Amino acid sequence: QVQVAESGGGLVQTGDSLRLSCAASGRTFDLYAMGWFRQAAEKDREFVAVINWSGLSTRYADSVAGRFTISRDNAKNTVYLQMDNLKPEDTAVYYCAMRMYTDWTVRPRDYQYWGQGTQVTVSS
Repeated sequence: QVQVAESGGGLVQTGDSLRLSCAASGRTFDLYAMGWFRQAAEKDREFVAVINWSGLSTRYADSVAGRFTISRDNAKNTVYLQMDNLKPEDTAVYYCAMRMYTDWTVRPRDYQYWGQGTQVTVSS
């Protein structure tokens, strides 16, 4: 059974940094694409960043490009989201997800396994 679990959220101020981690188990991690998504209050879940099986291909939402960095360590079955220069509009629950294919998409519905989410709150 696949399990995906996020950690690293918290309350920070505008301009601060946070690093989210996502540990996966139950499948051969390095075969599958991973993604980070977020959902703010009263809004739909949206794509943040995705990464392919090898880590050599990534894609970012325009709103976070240049500030966030997705990476993965296949030896540790972990994917990371480094978030720099955080803004109040980044406040949301952040979810990690696994897609049972090697390559990424940006559609949440294409990801089969999800974590419970971790709250990120950025105060102004």
